[in-house]
Amino acid sequence: MTVYLRSLETAVPPTVLIQTEARDVFAAQPGLTRLGTRLVSTCFDSAAIDTRHTAVAELTKNHQAENPRFFNAGTGLLLSPSTKVRNDIFATEATKLFIEAAQKALDACPGITSLDITHLVTVSCTGFFNPGPDYKIVRALGLDPAVQRYHLGFMGCYAAFPALRAAKSFCEADPDAVVLVVCAELCSLHVRTSNDPDTIMGSALFADGAAAALVTAQERPDEPALLQLDHFETVLTPVGEESMAWNIGDEGFEMVLGNYVPHIIDDHIIGALEPLLSREGALQGLPYRDIRHWAIHPGGRSILDKVQSRLELSDEQLVPARETLRNYGNMSSATVLFVLRHILDLPPAEGEDDGAERICSMAFGPGLTVETALFTKLSSPRREDAPTLGGDAAKAESAQPESALA
Repeated sequence: MTVYLRSLETAVPPTVLIQTEARDVFAAQPGLTRLGTRLVSTCFDSAAIDTRHTAVAELTKNHQAENPRFFNAGTGLLLSPSTKVRNDIFATEATKLFIEAAQKALDACPGITSLDITHLVTVSCTGFFNPGPDYKIVRALGLDPAVQRYHLGFMGCYAAFPALRAAKSFCEADPDAVVLVVCAELCSLHVRTSNDPDTIMGSALFADGAAAALVTAQERPDEPALLQLDHFETVLTPVGEESMAWNIGDEGFEMVLGNYVPHIIDDHIIGALEPLLSREGALQGLPYRDIRHWAIHPGGRSILDKVQSRLELSDEQLVPARETLRNYGNMSSATVLFVLRHILDLPPAEGEDDGAERICSMAFGPGLTVETALFTKLSSPRREDAPTLGGDAAKAESAQPESALA
């Protein structure tokens, strides 16, 4: 049975972080050692990020908070709120992104109504509350109260793939199933000033965003599908368990992102792809660059560099991942869906029809876990609201002209 992705939409909060200005704020914090100050400059400057988005409105220079919790614009000091304070904000602000992305995905499929949705899968690793985002979406969108709800929590940057894999399984088990998948992450809630290299790297990379998709096996000739969901695979690398982790601390969640992670990916990416590509004989032994599209989770610039070098991919094949990183940063589980959206918005290659094109995709997370997926791009609908550069970032900047952390 063929399962299709019929819509894929994204959402970001309106406050824009300018990378260079955020760098200057973090580098000016008291308590940093000389090494810490150098690490801040190096990590922020080498991240290949121009802008990110945050749900923490008080990070805007013109936002005058009476009792600031994250950033005191008057003194320029970054503060250290408790995990409870951060999580309370998550419950409010993440709900907005979950609902916005879900509504956009539903609106993008006029032939599917809210009552047609049979399964709902929500994803996040940056906060917890209950009744959770699945419940909030059911209420806000008017889904059937009996919809089957599932939440994938605290898996990390690769979690969009287990969610899509579950959606595919639901549709294969029930040909009438319509599954709504929604990922929303508020990574910026957990940034803090520190001399710790992992913490500094997290502050330089992570951002907020959401993405949602509708998945079904139903044939709808009047509404061409965007993607065919072909195969998913999971691989655990033999090393790296201590190199990437996500822990809960007293002052927010704590990222462990060792500088050896790109080298682990470099050593094991070929083996991680083997189970996926072996699912189709025509792909075995094929040069990797012969698969047209690569939707790679941009965990960081050095990770993309290693993947491109090891797989001998062209610069053009890395554009969707690098542009997503440049405009949005690393939004954990939602990020790879932004990359896929970028690929869907690409026109067909010059001289070729708008036909089926293969997409190989991968995401990395704690463990070290490598999730891979193979898709077939079925159509390239150009969206009127999709700018050629910047996507949601351009729209958000026009709505929020003030820079943040400045």
